Order: sequence, then structure tokens, then C-alpha cells
Amino acid sequence: MWAESDLYPGVPCLQSATEPVDGNVYRMYHGTTERAAQQIKISGFQPSAGGMLGRGVYLSRDLNKASRYPIEKPCERVVIRVKVNVGRVKKIDYQHHPLQKSWHGKGYDTAWCPPNCGMVTSGLEEDCVWDPNRITIIDVIPPSLQSRENPVEGKDYTMFYGTSKEEAEKIKAYGFCESSGILGGGVYLSRDVQKAFNVPEHVPEQQRSVLRVKVNVGKVIKIDYQGHLMQTIWHDQGYDTAWITPNCGMVSSGLEKDCVWDPKRITVIDVIRPN
Repeated sequence: MWAESDLYPGVPCLQSATEPVDGNVYRMYHGTTERAAQQIKISGFQPSAGGMLGRGVYLSRDLNKASRYPIEKPCERVVIRVKVNVGRVKKIDYQHHPLQKSWHGKGYDTAWCPPNCGMVTSGLEEDCVWDPNRITIIDVIPPSLQSRENPVEGKDYTMFYGTSKEEAEKIKAYGFCESSGILGGGVYLSRDVQKAFNVPEHVPEQQRSVLRVKVNVGKVIKIDYQGHLMQTIWHDQGYDTAWITPNCGMVSSGLEKDCVWDPKRITVIDVIRPN
């Protein structure tokens, strides 16, 4: 298991399929607009009057899920990272559960929908916290991109970079350096945190780190087949970021890949390390 460890040690981001322990504190995410995030920082969270799990503040341990909201405003999305004292937790894992909306009346503080239980269309995990006082804001970060999602030009996004612990410290101190690869020169990143966990392959897992970074993507071009006319010259044509779509035959793993020309477009948010 991997844990975000630099900024708030001891506040794990529990894997989405792992059942929370009553009374523990966990890292979660809330997707909203930048304007709403500023208001929440000032006034705190306001519980939704209703929803799939009834009244409460809706959060997720899954950054990808939080990054999808608000659905109708993709250009304005940000994600609030929070730590939550979950109190007493009730698992709601099927539609029409007898406590689906009445869990708080039975003495529970948080309701939890596990992933792929049929409750959420996306299949992703969801949490509902009754009392906003159980939630403490950590910071506001850019949303992540879904692997097939076209970036909005000029917007900030969260991406990931896998490396060794030693190299992670050097990057934090001195910044990223360009490397060469399938898309030519640039800094190679991924939107997929698990893909970043798996590199570099020659480094033992316990010696690896993943840098979570904020990237201003600038002008973006999609490269989706080998021999693309712009495959290694995209920056010369005015583009700042190139991305390879998943399962297009360019990457053996079938996963997406992003290449950012200018390392100054990348800011380290924090480090994720193996426990």
C-alpha cells in the first residue's frame, strides 16, 4: 500500500475498496469550482440537503471521482483535499439498503459506498459525512484527468511522476529535467497513479516514490498513432504538452502518457511513498 506522506504524515488516503476503521482519520477529496472552494475555505462545508445517502457532505477517497465534479463546469474544477475523522461508519453497498438515508439516526457518523457495488454509476467509491465539523481542509489542488479525457488548454491538472526516493528529493530541491522518449524531449508524466507506482522498474518498490505534481498543460496535442507527423516535433509547432491516448498502440502497457516540454510548467505538490 502507498500513502501520501510528506505534508500530513499519519493521515492516510485509504484505498477505495478498504473498509474504514471506526474513529480513524483519513484523507479524502471533494470536487467543486474554484469559486466555491474559496467560500468553503472561509465558511466551511455545508451539508447537502439530500442525495443518494441523504443529508451530509459528499466526499471520495478516489481523486479521479472527485475530479469529475462539477460535471457541468469542466473548466472551473478544483479538488479540495481534506482529512476526516470518520467516527462510526456504516457500509451501504446496495440500492434500497434499509439504512441508505437513515444511517445517522441509528448512530452512525459516516456512510460509505464501496466501489463497484451498484450504487454509483461510475463504480467509484463515495463517502457521506453527517457533521462538517469532522472535516478539516488540507489544501486545494487541481483535478486529475481521466485517461481518455481531453485536457482543457491552459488549465492546471494533477499528474504523477514515478521515481526513486533519492531522485524525488533532488527534484523537490532543483526541479525536473527533460528526458528523451517516444514523444521527443520533455518531462514524461502520467495521469494514472498506479502506472507511476510501477516505474522505475529497476528500483525495488520500497525505494520508489511518486511525485504528485500540478501541471499547467498550456496548448495540448493528442498523439494517437505511431509515425504521427507531430510525434517528436509538436513543441516546434507551438504545443506545450503532448499526450498519448490509452490503447492506441504506442505504449506497450496500453496506458496513457503525457509529455510536458517546459519543466517550469510543473510544480511538485507532495510525495507518495510506500508504507
